[in-house]
This record gives sequence, C-alpha cells and structure tokens, in this order.
Amino acid sequence: MQITYNTILFSLAILVLASCASGPYRSSNKIYKKQSKELSKTIRKQPVNPTGLDFVGTTNFNLRKPNYVIIHHTAQNSTEQTLKTFTTAKTQVSAHYVIGRDGAVYQMLNDYLRAWHGGAAKWGNATDINSSSIGIELDNNGFEPFSDSQINSLLGVLANLKKTHNIPAANFIGHLDIAPGRKVDPNVSFPWKKLAGNGYGLWQDSLITEEVPESFNPLEALRIIGYDIKTPENTIKSFQLHFVQKEITGILNEEEKKILFNLYKKYL
Repeated sequence: MQITYNTILFSLAILVLASCASGPYRSSNKIYKKQSKELSKTIRKQPVNPTGLDFVGTTNFNLRKPNYVIIHHTAQNSTEQTLKTFTTAKTQVSAHYVIGRDGAVYQMLNDYLRAWHGGAAKWGNATDINSSSIGIELDNNGFEPFSDSQINSLLGVLANLKKTHNIPAANFIGHLDIAPGRKVDPNVSFPWKKLAGNGYGLWQDSLITEEVPESFNPLEALRIIGYDIKTPENTIKSFQLHFVQKEITGILNEEEKKILFNLYKKYL
C-alpha cells in the first residue's frame, strides 16, 4: 500500500494523542506532544526551492525506516532512574524502548523518530547510527546478569521490530560493537547466543572444524563484519565481549581466530 503525505500526518497525529497520558510523566509527555506538533509543521511546510522552479510534490514517499537495533544496558540502578534520565532535557540522551529487570517494557519514542542513544559511533559505512537505528535500553547496572523476564520481554520486542521493519538478522548489535573502547554495553553476561538462536544477530557455529588459512587477516575480517578498526586492541575487546565472553584481552588467541574466521564467512 502506498504511504501518502496524509498518512504521515495522520501517523504524527496519533503520536501526539498517544503522548497525552497522565501519570508521573505528564510533564515530559506534554513536551513530547509539543515537539511532535513542531515536526508535523515541518513536514507540512512546502520546501524552499532555491532554483526558482515550481515545487512538484511526489506521491511516492514514506517515512525513513530503521535498519539496525542497538542493545544497551542502562548503567543505572533502577528503571525509574533511567526513565527520569530520559525525560530530563539536560541529559540529552534517550532510547526508543526501556526494559526493566521485571520484564516491563516502556516505549519512549516512535520507531520512526530519531533517539539519542548511540553517540559517536560507527558500524560498516554508517557513521550516524542514531538516524538508522532503534535503541533498546535494558535496566542493568553494568555488572549483574540479565533476568529471564527481561530477556523474554526483549525477545518479544525484537520479534515485533524485525517483522515490522524487516531488519536483517546481522543488524541486531550492541553499543559495544559500534563504539569500541568507549562503550562496553550490554555487559559480558548478555545472552547473545540465545538472541542469535532466535534470529537476532549472528553467532558462530557450535562446532568449528575448519582451520584458519595463513592468509587470513583478522583486522580485515573485523572491518568486513562492521567494526571500526582504527584502534585494533579496542576493536578486538569489543569482539571478545560479544562473541567470546571470557577473558577480554584485546589479543586474539588461536581459538578466537577460528571463531572470527567462522563469523567472517557469514558476513560476506
């Protein structure tokens, strides 16, 4: 079905109405409503044409769609603390979803709008990750394991996002992947293997028998997977946090090179 100008305006109107809920976040919801109205005005405004030619509006367009999901841990002590952080203007940080330790899911922003969760980051050729991704924050202080309730809720959210936006399995990644050396979330206990088993992210084969060729270049493989390799030690640490989850040394041993080679072929 073709998505028209009126459809987009209707969608934004729904966003505005949805932001009017009462409760402890009434104040931030009013700000959300105001900003949504401003975005609606921007879309309504006819673009300025510097060439002097007539503007001819096409009928073939839609909203920009997210292509990545970035998973974080909050590094805070409670869901309430995180919700307060994300509804306080001076913090300048936000996410689309927050999932509590008890599995409660809070949507904070429409999927088609741009949250401020990735910061200075890079994955493949993408350097403005916030413009092409959905950010999910898991309530976790950075050192504790993730509860079954929390992960089950996460899997439910991911299933909906993958279906709605047709996001490729390889594009479900962590903050640690897009910001080597700067971020380490989600922490080393995060169940990446379980997510991959459900179709969210890639994982190495359970039994790797193939030997690594002498010509294999680990840094080039990491680059092809998507990592920024300008600081190799940090890049390797991020890889180890995600795919090895044992000792985080910044140096690849022979077993880890086999894992990397196996994954590298999946990303080709």
